[in-house]
Amino acid sequence: MRNKPIPANNNLGLASIERVLRLEAEGLRALAAACDSKVVEAIDILAAVTGRVVVTGMGKSGHIARKIAATMASVGTPAIYVHPGEASHGDLGMITRADAILALSNSGETIELEDMIAYARRFSIPLIGITSGAESDLAEQADVALVLPPSVEACPLGLAPMTSTTMMLALGDALAVALLERKGFSAEDFQVLHPGGRLGHGLIRVRDIMHGIGDMPVAEIDTSMADALIIMTAKGFGCVGAIDDRGRLVGVVTDGDLRRHMAPDLLSRPVSEIMTTKPKTIRAEALAAEALGYMNASKVTNLFVVENEKPLGLVRMHDCLRVGVA
Repeated sequence: MRNKPIPANNNLGLASIERVLRLEAEGLRALAAACDSKVVEAIDILAAVTGRVVVTGMGKSGHIARKIAATMASVGTPAIYVHPGEASHGDLGMITRADAILALSNSGETIELEDMIAYARRFSIPLIGITSGAESDLAEQADVALVLPPSVEACPLGLAPMTSTTMMLALGDALAVALLERKGFSAEDFQVLHPGGRLGHGLIRVRDIMHGIGDMPVAEIDTSMADALIIMTAKGFGCVGAIDDRGRLVGVVTDGDLRRHMAPDLLSRPVSEIMTTKPKTIRAEALAAEALGYMNASKVTNLFVVENEKPLGLVRMHDCLRVGVA
């Protein structure tokens, strides 16, 4: 049966949007106020898992469960989504006694979850339920039941889960963050798990991409330019760093310096007379994005990486672009 078209009414559309956002926001405020020691118990269970957090749910709850599993996995808590229907046909074998199950069901009576609940009880696998049904089968069988507070579904028909799924999603995010903080998960850890994403690229540090001491073109300040050019050519970076007798980087010779000092006696002169003093440098712990921005602003293509004034390596603009930093 096709619905009859309703004449456009911009005010009605805006009112609908405001109502939905208001109802879902009210649901989240109620959820925050309802959090108690049960949430702490759930965090304790999940933090102690030596295997994975198996997140499951059917229908709309299943879509939320997938997102929760993905979020947990990306911030340091190994997690997977298992479809409850598929679980009854062999995928229960994906769940081990080292795992914990986080089951989502608005009613708490989802038929497809029955086999997973029974499996968890049979093999003493920790079971955490997120549900609106305080007296439901899921709530009664779970080791910890996180019961959503009463709320008005944003669906005007009262049929499609909206406010309830928003609360489930937010609670899943909250659990993921609590576990992140409990485990001391860092930005560096995040980068390891996100090597191909833009967020991960933004967390790459200079030390991860720099050329080390063995590849670094350096010469002492009293080295002749003839020998310095041999080093510069062999290393292939278009520059050579100048170090003093204490190993400190005190200058750099670039192609531009060569052009500016072009003369018959160039090759016989020492590096100290040709170099540019106070060379631009970067820290090994600096973000690669910072190095790229500094090179762009300074109109250079290389930066020496230093610590306590001594060179540790060299990073090129090309190195930043190669790993996706832009």
